[in-house]
Amino acid sequence: MAVAADGTMTNDGNTTATDGAVPGDMSSQEMRRSGVVGYAQSPQGRRVLLMVAAAAVIALMIGIWMWSQKTEYRVLFSNFSDRDGGAIVASLQQMNVPYKYSEGGSAILVPETMVHDARLKLAAQGLPKGGNVGFELMENQKLGVSQFLEQVNFQRALEGELARSIQSLSAVQAARIHLALPKASVFVRDQQKPTASVILSLYPGRMLDPQQVSAIVHLVASSVPELSPKAVTIVDQNGNLLSDTTTKQPGNSLDPTQLKYVQDLQQDIVKRVESIIAPIVGNGNVRAEATADVDFSRSEQAAETYKPNQTADTAAVRSKQSSESQNGSSSTSGVPGALTNQPPAPATAPITNPPVAGAAAGTANAATQPATTNGTSHKDATINYEVDKTVRYVQQPMGGVKRLTVAVVVNYKRTIDQTGKIVMKPLTEAERSQISDLVKEAMGYNKDRGDSLNVVNTQFSSDAEPELPLWKQPDMIQLAKEIGKYVLLAAVLLYLYFGVLRPIIWKITGKEEKEAQARAEAEAAEAAAAAAAMYDPDNPDAVVNLSGDAELDERAAYKANLETAKQWAKNDPKLVASIIKTWVNNE
Repeated sequence: MAVAADGTMTNDGNTTATDGAVPGDMSSQEMRRSGVVGYAQSPQGRRVLLMVAAAAVIALMIGIWMWSQKTEYRVLFSNFSDRDGGAIVASLQQMNVPYKYSEGGSAILVPETMVHDARLKLAAQGLPKGGNVGFELMENQKLGVSQFLEQVNFQRALEGELARSIQSLSAVQAARIHLALPKASVFVRDQQKPTASVILSLYPGRMLDPQQVSAIVHLVASSVPELSPKAVTIVDQNGNLLSDTTTKQPGNSLDPTQLKYVQDLQQDIVKRVESIIAPIVGNGNVRAEATADVDFSRSEQAAETYKPNQTADTAAVRSKQSSESQNGSSSTSGVPGALTNQPPAPATAPITNPPVAGAAAGTANAATQPATTNGTSHKDATINYEVDKTVRYVQQPMGGVKRLTVAVVVNYKRTIDQTGKIVMKPLTEAERSQISDLVKEAMGYNKDRGDSLNVVNTQFSSDAEPELPLWKQPDMIQLAKEIGKYVLLAAVLLYLYFGVLRPIIWKITGKEEKEAQARAEAEAAEAAAAAAAMYDPDNPDAVVNLSGDAELDERAAYKANLETAKQWAKNDPKLVASIIKTWVNNE
């Protein structure tokens, strides 16, 4: 029987534990546990555990990085029908595109980087179809289909195409069309005209003006042969009849077109005024408003005027008529002698009308004739002049401006005083007069029309909210959160790498033990060098105090140095051998 160094006793090759436990009494679970603990304490077991720990840390770092790179989802399609939604989801599953639904299921979301690619691929498949079937229905015709079924499919396709066209309007959310197409007949008296009914679902808060309703009516009527616009009925989702042409607006009310014309006119005047004043006072220092009184009434005027009578020299002769009559008998008579050859004496009575040429000639001939007339004679002359008349027909167009009213507010002028501060000063009279003249020219001022202009120079109120500091702005807060997230992520990854992963790797590779041994060797070499420096060959009995304590006596110092050397030799023989080797090789 022998006693081993670890306290066990050996007898004929059998080992007995000092605590008296019998190996046969140990259960299988305890043996398995002791085996696992022994394997874990072995160098190979420790290396496996370190490798498992390193793999876990690496997996944790990868998980943290993937969590920080969270995928952002964007809307692929929204407001689709259930049939289109099912087809879109099926196509996304076939393309291995991840997707999810928004709250309420009204939209399908896909990763941000795959939105455009998925839309193009789904568009190539004809998705979404929009709930209406168009002329693509005619592409799947079966062999042997009847003429009636072909006509029904054609009508369905036409209704679907018209519904798609109407849904392209911005205010229309959905549309449904019913066409009543009668069968053609060779008899004229049996022919019937087609009719159409349109049901519109408008977006919340939207409405159609009469012009848009009329456009939809003409669109449907132009798409169906022999369909009259009067045979098209349009109803909205609330049951309101939009295509009722029997109800007309009163003649004195403004339609939306006229109101829009007035608004556009006022905005154009304001824009012209502000654009011409802004370069003088600066952007944001002028405000203008305009009110236009527009006359939308139509007026027609016909006038016929006559000028006063003109003189005979300037008047135009329209017609002239003269007549002469004579009653009685004539005989040849005369006064013989020189009186017969003399002209008659001038008349003493005034003549207002010009003499007739025939009458004058007759008088001259009568004077030269010696014959005398016994009886009465009658002469008439009538002259008609043209009447001066002016006929004027004037038609006044609607939309004329009756009166303009413009108000302009100009901010004070900014100046810099001697101290360098910004001071607000009012404009001078010359500057205000100059601005007023420019505004009059820009607005088309007309005094006779009764236009009004008011220019006010005052300091604008600075009731705007004060500018937030940089660290309180929402954009900067969001940016700080993003930066903080990445900084925290980097800090966690660095801690896991330098604090956990790298020590584990060093233990697996044995680098830590090598560094500890290198440090111990360096410390032992420094201590041996110090002892060698204090060793006196002439006095070998001198005590080398390695502890550095001067109060110890020589014996205590010697014992302390001896114990230190023994402890080094016991704990690390390789280190002591290395020191001795260094002493031997030291020249």
